[in-house]
Amino acid sequence: QVQLVESGGGLVQSGGSLRLSCAASGSIFRINDMGWYRQAPGKERELVATITSGGSTNYADSVKGRFTISGDNAKNMVYLQMNSLKPEDTAVYYCNAKVTTTWHMTGNYWGQGTQVTVSS
Repeated sequence: QVQLVESGGGLVQSGGSLRLSCAASGSIFRINDMGWYRQAPGKERELVATITSGGSTNYADSVKGRFTISGDNAKNMVYLQMNSLKPEDTAVYYCNAKVTTTWHMTGNYWGQGTQVTVSS
């Protein structure tokens, strides 16, 4: 089993910053990619940012220039630095990891989500 635990969400004013963290643990042989997705009320879950084990990143257009994803391969962690937050960034943010387990099966894992609320 693989577990993902997010932290760092909360309430912030428009223009403020938050940093999300996600720790992966369990039967991990290799983490291939990690990322952040978000889901606002009444909307589908959408990609925010991803990072490969090699450090390549990908961002949604809506967060480019404001959010930065980073990872620590040694600690199996991924971070999302969110600056210049806007009310439309309000959502539940989910950590995602594509993991090859110790029994060499690859799966897609999700955290439980952390609420980010940006007030205007």
